[in-house]
Amino acid sequence: MIQRRLALLLPLLFASVVHAQAWPAKPVRIIVPFAPGGPADVLARVIGQELTDTLGQPFVIENKVGAAGNIGVEQIAKAAPDGYTLGIVPVGNIAVNPSLFPALPYKASELAPVAMLATVENVLAVNADVPAQSLKDLLALAKQKPGTLSFASPGAGSQAHLAGELMALEADLKLIHVPYKGVGPAINDLVGGQVTMMFGSMSAVLPHVKSGKLRALGVASLKRSAAMPELPTIAEQGLPKFEAVSWYALMAPAGTPAAVVDRLNAESIRSLAKPAIKEKFAAQGLEPGSGKPQDLAATIRTETARWAEVIRKQNIKPD
Repeated sequence: MIQRRLALLLPLLFASVVHAQAWPAKPVRIIVPFAPGGPADVLARVIGQELTDTLGQPFVIENKVGAAGNIGVEQIAKAAPDGYTLGIVPVGNIAVNPSLFPALPYKASELAPVAMLATVENVLAVNADVPAQSLKDLLALAKQKPGTLSFASPGAGSQAHLAGELMALEADLKLIHVPYKGVGPAINDLVGGQVTMMFGSMSAVLPHVKSGKLRALGVASLKRSAAMPELPTIAEQGLPKFEAVSWYALMAPAGTPAAVVDRLNAESIRSLAKPAIKEKFAAQGLEPGSGKPQDLAATIRTETARWAEVIRKQNIKPD
């Protein structure tokens, strides 16, 4: 029986190796489901140039915008699994939207994890006039005035929205969610005092913290940030295991040959370790990723379960 199974598997393994050796024989496209200039686009162009240099074929960036990134991700998922279509997929599109949108045009199972490209640290910040010097103070204030404190986000289902709902859920708070059309307007109203708090990326929040217009109360990751090592994590301050980290992954259509996926992973992770790449990422508030495709798959499973529970318990609906 074992010999028979090996006889069936060996031709498939041999074909995968041969395909990987011949690949890439033509240009590869990287679909970005958002407009040029944002973090996903920057990541695609940086890693695309690296792969072009190392693999000898052009990696061409295609921006496919619309429906909160779902249009572009659908095109990645529905493409031929031949190694010639890849995509940049954020946490929201792979681990949040399947639970948020009732009629998503793709399934998470139609996408194959390749490599974690970057993570973005999020910080809980309040307007400087809010009488809270710590997370403990803020939670006490929210319990004293239930239903009066507000938190901003760039839209329903965004990481900032989910982080606020997760905090409300874990600390048993009643908060008002105020969605905006983008990070910029949300930050502006936070600085102006129209909203109480917001979970924002380190790069978006830090300049206003330094200017004294905002006060940072905690990092939404399990480890402290190198940019603000003195700032404790939210998990350290009474909400154990609290985590709301944004991230971007390189993914391919499900069924892409494993040898191609492994080669893409190895080349991507090697590139991300370069000092020049780390410097480029730091300018964008990005932390280079690492790990194997299996590690990324495990992260997706964990994040999907976490956010599905928050969406269900808090009855979150898309805009």
